[in-house]
Amino acid sequence: MGKGKKEDTDEMIRQIQETRRQLAASLYSDFFGGPLSAGTSSSAGQESGKASSAAAGAAESSKACGDMPKAPVEAATGPAPKRAQAPTVKEEPQEDPMETLNNLVGLEKIKHDVKELTDFARIQKARKDAGLKSVPVSLHLVFTGNPGTGKTTVARILAKLYNQIGILSKGQLVEVDRSGLVAGYVGQTAIKTQEQIQNALGGVLFIDEAYTLAAKNEDFGQEAIDTILKAMEDHRDDLIVIVAGYTQPMETFINSNPGLKSRFNKYIEFPDYSIDELMAIFDLNCKKYDYVIQEDARDHVREKLSLMKLSSPENFANARAVRNLFEEIITNQAGRIAAMKDPSLEDMKTITNEDLTDAEEEAISARTLAQMMAENAEQERVIPAEGAPEKTSEVSEETSKQAQEESPGETSGQQEEKDET
Repeated sequence: MGKGKKEDTDEMIRQIQETRRQLAASLYSDFFGGPLSAGTSSSAGQESGKASSAAAGAAESSKACGDMPKAPVEAATGPAPKRAQAPTVKEEPQEDPMETLNNLVGLEKIKHDVKELTDFARIQKARKDAGLKSVPVSLHLVFTGNPGTGKTTVARILAKLYNQIGILSKGQLVEVDRSGLVAGYVGQTAIKTQEQIQNALGGVLFIDEAYTLAAKNEDFGQEAIDTILKAMEDHRDDLIVIVAGYTQPMETFINSNPGLKSRFNKYIEFPDYSIDELMAIFDLNCKKYDYVIQEDARDHVREKLSLMKLSSPENFANARAVRNLFEEIITNQAGRIAAMKDPSLEDMKTITNEDLTDAEEEAISARTLAQMMAENAEQERVIPAEGAPEKTSEVSEETSKQAQEESPGETSGQQEEKDET
């Protein structure tokens, strides 16, 4: 080979190597965001010789076909992905718990009692924070009354109120009944009860139908009671226990245990709702879920609620019964609307008299309602005990004899004047 040809060949090899180095440097920079060092460039150029030649050949082929070549990295991997942003969650403003309490239907006495309790607790805490002595008063409560009278709702509000004024650290409500505390084997009840207590720390432990824990000839319930009493003592500054249930069973339950009686000394009685208050609750449900009830249908609802209340006064579910009736009515309304070909917005909102009964139920007659009201009034009338009239007569005769004995000097003329009178 001549000297000139050898020099041309060496120059061509040098240019090819330089092209490889520049291509490798470009790839490195695109992938890793920095320049390629000389040593690395040379090594990378040598290691990627065949790949670079293939890439160059592909580029030439692309030009020949009339296609514009893309940047090496973008063609292989696409554009760099954007960093994902965490979704922003918009928090709804929380209503003041005292305002929530005041917006409840009825319960005027309960509202007064709750305000009295929270005012006292607030001032006692302020005195303690100021270095003054505070009166050690139990904040544990007994809620009595029929189902559906607002006991759980008020307990939840009370937990938030105590958290708001700094008495409780969290303000949550943990609601349990016997099944949530009592286990089926010896030793497990204490563990199960302790778990619920831990969940309630910083808030309120609400025990519904608490009197079922004190069933006769049953030790598991007593184990739960003992565990709760110990927790009330150990966590007195960050746990409030509210027990709830029917009035008479709850009084018996509290009085059956000295430990319960000493810790639960504040009772709040939840009365049954009146018919007007029940109708106000029904109207609130309609407003909340965008329903409009026709006037005659509303009268029919009032009639049904009156009948339900009179037929079972001791077990009437109050607001819960209203909720159940509302759900039954809108279910019937949905069936009626579904049968329409093209219902309007007004149709979907309106509750009619037809929605108050289904195929298996007849309308309640005013006569039936009046009869039940009369029977209820008769039962409430005070009936004197047997033998009371006879006893009264005997007392009158004895009083008359005593009067005659006490006036022996009465003249016959005086006696005749009395007889004529």
